[in-house]
Amino acid sequence: LMATMHKPADKASMAPAVVAPVAAVATAIAVTAPAAPVAAASTTSAVTPVVGSTETVSLYFDVNKMAPPADAAQKLDALINYGRSNPNTKVGVSGYADKTGDPVKNAQLSKERALAVKNQLISAGLPEDRIMMQKPKEITADKADDKESRRVDVYVIQ
Repeated sequence: LMATMHKPADKASMAPAVVAPVAAVATAIAVTAPAAPVAAASTTSAVTPVVGSTETVSLYFDVNKMAPPADAAQKLDALINYGRSNPNTKVGVSGYADKTGDPVKNAQLSKERALAVKNQLISAGLPEDRIMMQKPKEITADKADDKESRRVDVYVIQ
């Protein structure tokens, strides 16, 4: 039988490991730790709807887009949970558009955005007969920022 020869390790890898005292490690951690605890990010919307309240969840859309924004589910979470827990609650949905472009196309776009949000509410478990499409008096909101105008508002109406 032949023996396998191993090449000896270099001197650097043979050096003894340096072990820091526990107190030194604790001190290093204490120095680098934040002075105050950092609050965890909330996973639910800050809106807590109340029957008859004026709390509104506003979802902002990109130019010429009908798909609800990525944060829509998170923003609507509290309102959806409230609606599920209160079977007599009705939810209003109103769509808006900015003032740029063709007013007829903007009216259609605001309606399609509101319908997309309505469908998201239905998918989340709110019965369709409790979601009221509410056409605002003016679909082009009078906001200085066009992004503020491209939105759908969702709110408790009953």
